[in-house]
Amino acid sequence: MKEEFHWTQLLNPEFYINLEIAGHHIGIYIVLFIVFAETGLFAGFFLPGDSLLFLSGIYSEALMKELVVIENEFANVTLLATLVAVSGIIGNIVGYWFGAKSGHYLYSKEDNFWFKKKYLIQSRLFFEKHGGRAIIFARFLPILRTFAPIVAGIVQMEKKKFMFYNIVSSFLWSYVLIFAGHYLYTYLKNNYGINLKEYIELIIIGIIVLSTAPLVINSIKNKMKARK
Repeated sequence: MKEEFHWTQLLNPEFYINLEIAGHHIGIYIVLFIVFAETGLFAGFFLPGDSLLFLSGIYSEALMKELVVIENEFANVTLLATLVAVSGIIGNIVGYWFGAKSGHYLYSKEDNFWFKKKYLIQSRLFFEKHGGRAIIFARFLPILRTFAPIVAGIVQMEKKKFMFYNIVSSFLWSYVLIFAGHYLYTYLKNNYGINLKEYIELIIIGIIVLSTAPLVINSIKNKMKARK
């Protein structure tokens, strides 16, 4: 009996990776779109990012099978990581363009489910503190990676400089997380008989905690400073 869909599945990266339509596994296309949306569309801030990439490394063989069959394991994972990196690069370009063309409009926009002004302000402060490096740091921080390229466009960051940080950050983000997921899964399974696929929920929770911890700590510090 087919499991009924529930909206909470949209928050589970494993749902996207294993998604099938008419018997065809389309996970790879969904993963690439989510990476693009999360980094290029301000409405994508709620989508899974780091956990999605880590799990993509674990399921790399299944993901790439519908796109192209590559016998070499390393080449297969490398191609997956490269495709994700390219999607992230394109996403950031769209975000930068949007910020440059109509970003100021966001400061007067009312909050709704898809948009929270406080995230834009947090990203601007983060960008002002770290400069161009904020594009790299933000890749590994949920919410900020969605708004960082938009802020870069708003402040009219030099295009060549933006593209440099955009490319470096996207490849670093995708390669680190996808390769970590794939080879940690392989290592633990081959050497200790531990199958990470049986602990997906714990992995997702762990990655969410690790990726959001810097934001929570920074928010607490800012509140403490404000009280003083």
